[in-house]
Amino acid sequence: MFRVSFTGSFTMIRAGVAALAATLLLGAVAPATARDQTGAIVGGLAAGVVGGVVGSALVNGANPPPPPPEYRPRRVLVEEPETVVVRERRGPICHYERRKEWLGDGEFTYRRVEVCE
Repeated sequence: MFRVSFTGSFTMIRAGVAALAATLLLGAVAPATARDQTGAIVGGLAAGVVGGVVGSALVNGANPPPPPPEYRPRRVLVEEPETVVVRERRGPICHYERRKEWLGDGEFTYRRVEVCE
């Protein structure tokens, strides 16, 4: 009835889905009688669900999987190193500091003093 091939990726799944659909369809429709309205509703619902699953499996199984993406090497941007110019100091660097200057034994004051490095 079904031909099962191990070379295809979806053939086992399709065969299993078709067998499950046939089993559910026959099992759901057979016990429904004219007096039993609930069984007919449940059987129709099961048939609709199984039909949707089988239909979508057939549609999805008919399309082959997409090919792998084409290999393209990345673009590499090579930048030239910037030239760094180091200038020598022209002279000493000076700044002002506040320093404590002692006037006597216990007296002091603060003075601004220029400090050069």
